[in-house]
Amino acid sequence: MLQLVSEGCTMAQVARRMEVSDRTLRRKVRSICERVDVETPIEAVVWAVRRRII
Repeated sequence: MLQLVSEGCTMAQVARRMEVSDRTLRRKVRSICERVDVETPIEAVVWAVRRRII
C-alpha cells in the first residue's frame, strides 16, 4: 500500500488496485499511521523508505 502511494498513486487508485473500498483503505492507512506514530500517509511513506521497507 505504501509502495503504491510512494509511486504517486492516489488513494482511490490504491484502493482499486488493492481491490478494497475507499473506506477500508482509509482505515488501513490510519492504522499504519497510528502504529508508526505519524500524521499523514506521506509521512508513513517517508518512515518506510528511511527504514528500507519500501
